[in-house]
Amino acid sequence: MPDSKALSDFLDRLRPAPASVLLLDYDGTLAPFRVERDRAYPYPEVVPIIEQLVDLGKTRVVIISGRPVAEVKDLLHPLSGIEMWGAHGLERVMPDGSYHRSSIPRDAADLLAQAHKWVMNAKLTPLAEIKPGGIAIHWRGMSKAEAESIEARVTEGWMAIARSPELKLLKFESGVELRVSRPDKGDAVAAVLSESDPAAPIAYLGDDLTDEDSFHALNGRGLTILVRPEYRSTAAQVWLRPPRELIEFLQQWLRRMG
Repeated sequence: MPDSKALSDFLDRLRPAPASVLLLDYDGTLAPFRVERDRAYPYPEVVPIIEQLVDLGKTRVVIISGRPVAEVKDLLHPLSGIEMWGAHGLERVMPDGSYHRSSIPRDAADLLAQAHKWVMNAKLTPLAEIKPGGIAIHWRGMSKAEAESIEARVTEGWMAIARSPELKLLKFESGVELRVSRPDKGDAVAAVLSESDPAAPIAYLGDDLTDEDSFHALNGRGLTILVRPEYRSTAAQVWLRPPRELIEFLQQWLRRMG
């Protein structure tokens, strides 16, 4: 269950800290879900707070999203000059704009091509999102019966392909994604940890099942926060309801680092 003391203890550590690390998921965390995914803009207070944190120079802010980084950059505009990981850690953009993308094993790419072909044959292309290293099917905005029907069809259609150790089938908020097994968000967190001062306070905020890899990677080293309107079983230590409690937390971070 959520640990309120863990949150207060962490915030107390921020004020004297010369450096800190703030890791943020995007959809459902910094931005509310939208049926029109290209209009899922962040809560209005988010970008100004992050800009101020970056300007202070004492917090390394990192976005870690399941979206491709190009989409995250567009949605967070005019925010710039921060590190972003996209496609669950497959892509990385540094604050100076330099870009790196991990390679995908040939076997995994061939299997994803098969999965894409099945989607086209099943006439589900309008619901599909082709991403680096994965294919997602979205059913946000549909009735419960429609969503359950599509989920059952996709799960059955991809079942044989998903058995490969090269891939994994992930459920997320109103959708399912077939993607390469590694890297995942936890690998992105581990990479940031390896580059950070062990004494620096570090926190990860996320909402979805795909963020559990990040929570597990960080637990024991930093603060893990579930950001959702309703609580669910999680490895995270703290639960915040968006947007009010999320914004309040970010504002407290800014005040302490300032």
